[in-house]
Amino acid sequence: MIAYIIRRLLLLIPVLLIVGMVVFTLMHLTPGDPASVMLGREATQEQKDALRERLGLDEPIPVQFINWFGSALRLDFGDSLFIGKPVTQALLDRAEPTGLLALYSLTFAIVIAIPAGVIAAVRANSLLDRLLMVVSISGVAIPSFFFGILLILLFAVVLGWLPSGGYVDIGENPIQHFKYMLLPTLTLGFSAAGLLARLVRSTMLDVLNEDYVRTAYSKGLEERHVVLAHAFRNALIPVLTIVGVTFAGMLGGAVVIETVFNIPGLGRLLVQSVTRRDIPVVQGAVMTVAAIEVLVMLLVDLLYVYVDPRIRYGAD
Repeated sequence: MIAYIIRRLLLLIPVLLIVGMVVFTLMHLTPGDPASVMLGREATQEQKDALRERLGLDEPIPVQFINWFGSALRLDFGDSLFIGKPVTQALLDRAEPTGLLALYSLTFAIVIAIPAGVIAAVRANSLLDRLLMVVSISGVAIPSFFFGILLILLFAVVLGWLPSGGYVDIGENPIQHFKYMLLPTLTLGFSAAGLLARLVRSTMLDVLNEDYVRTAYSKGLEERHVVLAHAFRNALIPVLTIVGVTFAGMLGGAVVIETVFNIPGLGRLLVQSVTRRDIPVVQGAVMTVAAIEVLVMLLVDLLYVYVDPRIRYGAD
């Protein structure tokens, strides 16, 4: 197992290399000059050239990439062109809102979707099954930003129960923190819950038709015991996979949700940095999200062992 984990961590380097090459190339192909953006229209060409030299932008593109990627492997993404601090520090300052939003949304999706998917499978083709699937399809079909705007109109504007946007640190005021995070969590989690519920239902239907499940029923075991102890555990592996993919997707989906709800997280920082052509921040944010996604999928692979004892890594 240890050898497998080490191999997977080493594979993180080529993955980050590919991601880094893509984002580095795209940022440098984007029209515009960071030096001109920073100095403004009234800056002279000499001032622009001096700034480009100080930032290393006068070097050939391959040299710039090698220098940047080598530093990135040491978690040094350089300095922001506009914030006035190292990129790593800027990312850490914005990590809490995004991380908590993704965690809350994933928890909401799991708590809602897994029971709904199991119940829909056990009561397949019933009115309850159809109702649950209509709701889950709605979660997948409705764009998250539009659903978020509807929630703001209802709970913030019409009813006045919750704030329409903003963020309060959890250590400063936990109650206000959860009030501000409730609508973003529902918005981001609803879409994920719809996809997860449909997957759980589909997987459970396949498992419930297996011979060992029918045998368990024929022995007179209670339906709840058969469903939870026999069927659901064997249906859990594909569910774990989609949970991992969903969490990784939430980090990317937070870009839209944080913009809608004015949350100062990584998503808003990335949008602002793209607009201002703050290349070091954009590259650092994308690389960080890519690394987190790879680590999340590694964790999912390790959880397979505990769900299904037949799976062993590095046993050969």
